[in-house]
Amino acid sequence: MLIPLPPSEGKTPAAKGPAIDWEALSFPELNPYRAKVLDALGTVSAHEDALALLGVGASLRDDVERNTRLHAEPAAPAHQVYSGVLYDALGFGTMTPTQRRKATESILVVSALWGAIGFGDHVPAYRLSMGTALPDVGRLASYWKPQLTAALAGRTEGELLVDCRSSTYAAAWAPPPAQTVSVNVFTEANGKRTVVSHFAKHTRGELARHLLTRRGKTPATPVQLLKATQEAWTAELVEGTARKPHALNIILRG
Repeated sequence: MLIPLPPSEGKTPAAKGPAIDWEALSFPELNPYRAKVLDALGTVSAHEDALALLGVGASLRDDVERNTRLHAEPAAPAHQVYSGVLYDALGFGTMTPTQRRKATESILVVSALWGAIGFGDHVPAYRLSMGTALPDVGRLASYWKPQLTAALAGRTEGELLVDCRSSTYAAAWAPPPAQTVSVNVFTEANGKRTVVSHFAKHTRGELARHLLTRRGKTPATPVQLLKATQEAWTAELVEGTARKPHALNIILRG
């Protein structure tokens, strides 16, 4: 089982430690593409209109300034750097050592800057969204899509993919539909379903935690995933097609 996650918008910088070791990152074949994005991000972040170009507010000025020195910034494991609603619900820090090993092996973070990294890879905190376009790189989702398709093919072979990414990050990589289940979250009240956003992040984090910490065999098929999910939620499975992944719909009562 492989669980693709989006990064968090907010990140926790490492207080100290060595800078990023590029060769230690998962999927080192992506390094030339990572370096190009990093250089373009540094250039944009040093521009007087950097906040507008990156689509962020004045409160994030320090984060954007940090983008100009990422080669030298301290790096920390991805599970420490990424924070926010989904990662709080995942609760990596409260897992047992065995559960943490399983999480590190199973979680893949799709990133605007790094393309894709493992959960234990050491990276610095940065500010960049997949919806951004950078000079000489273009729209990041389009830039990364062919690179991730090639780099991740071997990693996904034979795995059930429980895709907990948001649509912005899902646009950067389309894993094989037959073995992929996208996770959707709805609220239901008076027979009417509504798509949720904030609670979707939280619920996806909870689902990832449930799958990584529950007893029993790890789900290997979409039907097994549905049954595991129904241990904690009301859920249904929508069968995919040759081009469209399966969909796991989790229903929260409104």
